[in-house]
Amino acid sequence: MASAASIAIDGANPDGPFTTPGGTITVRSPSSFNQPVTCNINFSGNIAGGVASITGATVSGSNALCNLPKITGLPWTLSASSTTAGTVTNVGYTISFFPATNCGPTTINVAWSNVTHSLSLSTPQTLSGGCSVDVLNAKPSPQVSVI
Repeated sequence: MASAASIAIDGANPDGPFTTPGGTITVRSPSSFNQPVTCNINFSGNIAGGVASITGATVSGSNALCNLPKITGLPWTLSASSTTAGTVTNVGYTISFFPATNCGPTTINVAWSNVTHSLSLSTPQTLSGGCSVDVLNAKPSPQVSVI
């Protein structure tokens, strides 16, 4: 199915690799006893044909829970439905720490800003397994736009 909008790297070649250094994510899960945990997140992937494929995600941070997630379901597919919205498919992660967490795979709705060239959430997103992504902020490098 074709998207109503396309994701493109700004410049001569709209396709290519990207990362999101300096991103942050706030999640709730059984392992955090449903309390919010904010971590750093760096996505990596490739843009081709107007769609972004997220092939890696590194989570870190000062909270001990930030070092435990095992990202599942990769690659995740980021598709734009408009210049301000889209979806990410297959989002999931596990934490073997008691109580164990097994979240996803779930499709989440995301927001995009061509002003700040960043990905975020308009509202918290529920994942299967009793988890949620409450906040997400990620700014691809090189700069990306949705057209």
